[in-house]
Amino acid sequence: MPPPQGRGIAGPGDDIPFAAPADPVPCFRILHVSTGNVCRSPITERLHRHALQERLGSPQAVRGCGLLVESAGTWGHEGAPMEAHAATVLADYGADPAGFIGRELLDEHVIRADLVLTATRDHRAQVISMGHSAGLRTFTLKEFNRLVRAIDPATLPAPDPDLPDSGLVERARALVGAAAALRGWLLAPNPESDEVYDPYGAPITFFRSIGDEINRALDPVVTALTGVPAPA
Repeated sequence: MPPPQGRGIAGPGDDIPFAAPADPVPCFRILHVSTGNVCRSPITERLHRHALQERLGSPQAVRGCGLLVESAGTWGHEGAPMEAHAATVLADYGADPAGFIGRELLDEHVIRADLVLTATRDHRAQVISMGHSAGLRTFTLKEFNRLVRAIDPATLPAPDPDLPDSGLVERARALVGAAAALRGWLLAPNPESDEVYDPYGAPITFFRSIGDEINRALDPVVTALTGVPAPA
């Protein structure tokens, strides 16, 4: 059963008054990482959040609950807006580019993240080198896509509309564990297949091709996280 609309999606800047629930709502943080945090990771963050909203309904702005999607850059342009072409790509998909602010990747981001999805293998290595037991929860986006598609959805906890987070957090944690267990068995056909290349400085046509690549990589990930297939 799909979770009820409006539950369990938030962004790092959400701050809308709400009636606090009686029990704390669990949180699962997804961190997207690229280099500058002005092209690939902003596109991925906002497309991911947009896809979750499409599957689950309008976000209920409860900070620190459900699935929270963020991004940062290993050489992040702290405080910078996303690149104009990146914003155009997001608008193409109906996703919201407004209010984005670039961040440099910090230890605290890695410590808090339950799942880190990077643009490239180099980014993955940089995150893992920061420590914080990040190895089992850090993947490239395309690597995680490949692993998720091999996981039987029936082995994951089903969404539960009676829980404050609709059961999304338990399901997400189980998904990451299953993906980590598969990593040594399901290898990429070639190293380049796990890469999302940097469009910085490229024309809008290349940005759009990267946006399409990211969107296609996210689709099975969002389905696995939510238990809700993409709209027909």
